[in-house]
Amino acid sequence: MGFLIPDDPGYDPEIRQVGFARYRQCLSLYAGGWMKVNALTVLGVLPLAAAIAVSVLSSSVLLLLPGSFLGGMLSGPFLAGLYDAVLRGLRDDPMGWWDAYRKSWRQDGRESLLPGGIFGLLLGGHVFMAALLWWSRIPPSMGTLVLYAASAFLLILAGSLYWPQMVLFRQTAADRIRNAVLFTAKYSWRVAGAILSQMLYVLILVLFAPWTVLLVPILGLWYPVFVALSLIYVPLDRELQIEERSREASDPSSGT
Repeated sequence: MGFLIPDDPGYDPEIRQVGFARYRQCLSLYAGGWMKVNALTVLGVLPLAAAIAVSVLSSSVLLLLPGSFLGGMLSGPFLAGLYDAVLRGLRDDPMGWWDAYRKSWRQDGRESLLPGGIFGLLLGGHVFMAALLWWSRIPPSMGTLVLYAASAFLLILAGSLYWPQMVLFRQTAADRIRNAVLFTAKYSWRVAGAILSQMLYVLILVLFAPWTVLLVPILGLWYPVFVALSLIYVPLDRELQIEERSREASDPSSGT
């Protein structure tokens, strides 16, 4: 269970911990599988990253729009698999990571294409705008920076609450958006902490690039997703009955 901190001699792996102890427990039990899923996810998002990079370097919106949308569509099933893997760990699902990953592709692969395309398009637009602000001869005003940060906050917020619902339940997009709005209103401080943790992670990657590229195979995409979801998982489970529905779905006698 140790993660830079000595183990508690009274620790029982059969008992679900709470707070920071739960954070360490999840890392001890599931980090290995999450790293493997992360490697596949990084490969899956490479087309999106390449499309955005080419568009930015060529300063071409005409390349950005189709490239980021198609790259996002390709990355959709990989992102769905990543969110599914992290959520399975948080609810202590006993299924092995590879079997769970293949199941996610079968169940969510097709449905994740359009959300992935929209996410890729919005992400490409944000990266392109950041490049324009960086290249601008006139430093951007504080208001412009605040608006940009707010839009990035909303983008990460939408992804952090939409993707988990997509891999957990069969719902319409309107229902997922409504649930995300209501959940954010009810648990605003927890949600804000989850989103800011991801923004801080991205900021560190950008400020210390290219050295932080070395972190991608290790922490990559799974770690910020894990930290964010761990901050909101308890209320998310309370509102959506994640574990109760999961038990019902896996129980043959339930008829589901």
